[in-house]
Amino acid sequence: MDFPAALNWRYAAKNLNGQPVPAPKVDAILEAIRLAASSTGLQPFEVLVISDHELKGRIHEKACQQPQIVEGSHILVFAAQKTISAADVEAYMQRIAQVRQVPMESLTGFSDAIKGGLLTMSAEHFQQWSIRQAYIALGFGLVAAAVEEVDSCALEGFNPDALDELLGLPERNLRSAVMLVLGYRDEAKDFLAKAKKVRKTRPELFTEIA
Repeated sequence: MDFPAALNWRYAAKNLNGQPVPAPKVDAILEAIRLAASSTGLQPFEVLVISDHELKGRIHEKACQQPQIVEGSHILVFAAQKTISAADVEAYMQRIAQVRQVPMESLTGFSDAIKGGLLTMSAEHFQQWSIRQAYIALGFGLVAAAVEEVDSCALEGFNPDALDELLGLPERNLRSAVMLVLGYRDEAKDFLAKAKKVRKTRPELFTEIA
């Protein structure tokens, strides 16, 4: 399936058939998320990859009663950082220095620029920024799933406080932002499985300024 065909094929699956997604396909989707664009490259979020049936059942009971939670193969919980510290920035600088084999001193200007921006934000402003970064990664995951011919559904309709408590996120300075369920569509139950995709036309969506 070519790329445009994969995007036309995908939709937000409402019912899944319980079939597990093979590990290589999950790995490909996770790698796309890992490589997703992120402002300054900081990636101020983590992704919890849940396949445990018991835990999925508890999430369904306490945080999100949508059927995909228990019908899906994997739940990816995108959890955004609540706050950031100078130590977080320094850890990122050390990662750059190690991967690119450059001295830490050469990154001082970049480090100062990040600290001057992010460390001066209010906690609310920073968390909104970190959530937006998580959503960029979510987009990469949705597209990667389509390329792998894995069905998916992004879920926002959940109780974040209950989910955070279940997953122990407050102790890790994290807040659940959005979930992505992976699996395979149940065409017999899902009324949208064979429906045509409805989107704006190009002239309706784009204003081209030459």
